[in-house]
Amino acid sequence: MNLPLHNWQAQFVALAGKLADNDGAHDINHLHRVWHTAQTLLRTHPEADALIVQAACYLHDLVNLPKNDPQRHTASQQAAKLACRHLEAMHFPPDKLAGLKHAIEAHSFSANIAPETIEAKIVQDADRLDALGAVGLARLFYTAGRMGSQLAHPEDAAGSRRTLDDKQYALDHIACKLETLPASMQTVTGRRLGEERVQWLRDFRTTFIAEWEGATAD
Repeated sequence: MNLPLHNWQAQFVALAGKLADNDGAHDINHLHRVWHTAQTLLRTHPEADALIVQAACYLHDLVNLPKNDPQRHTASQQAAKLACRHLEAMHFPPDKLAGLKHAIEAHSFSANIAPETIEAKIVQDADRLDALGAVGLARLFYTAGRMGSQLAHPEDAAGSRRTLDDKQYALDHIACKLETLPASMQTVTGRRLGEERVQWLRDFRTTFIAEWEGATAD
């Protein structure tokens, strides 16, 4: 089955909608955003296989375990196996399955699998970019709320007199993890976009701390 890219997209969306147990931070809009960003990265990497990238963008979260689940680090590998099993039945090009499997496995931060292909690098960058900027901030606090985290430390939101703990305090996640993401980007365009988006988060954190600690000082 040699379908055009846009025809495959409809099938990927349908498969994700059928199989994925997505929360509000990993819903279909997240998948659309990741693919949209990936297309930007593809423009500077014409050597990449766009079909593999598109498939991985839409199917990377077929298995989405909570961040505090002890098996969280295996979620991307489970998702890759599930995606390949269903795509085989859909007559996805068999010579692209290995590349797709790797791109899905390597997208995950917790899996700690280095991306070895340009397709995997693009998918990883596109997914991480969705954790940055305004939408990334909303996803951060949504996920923190689901995990029962507090907004910020009641007396030291900046973390100047304590060790940062992003499992307990949502605001800490910006400094603990999100600020590190631009340096981990695999593409030049991904790093540039990451720096732009993370600066927005730094500015937000500064404003938040000023309001938070200003109120406690009264």
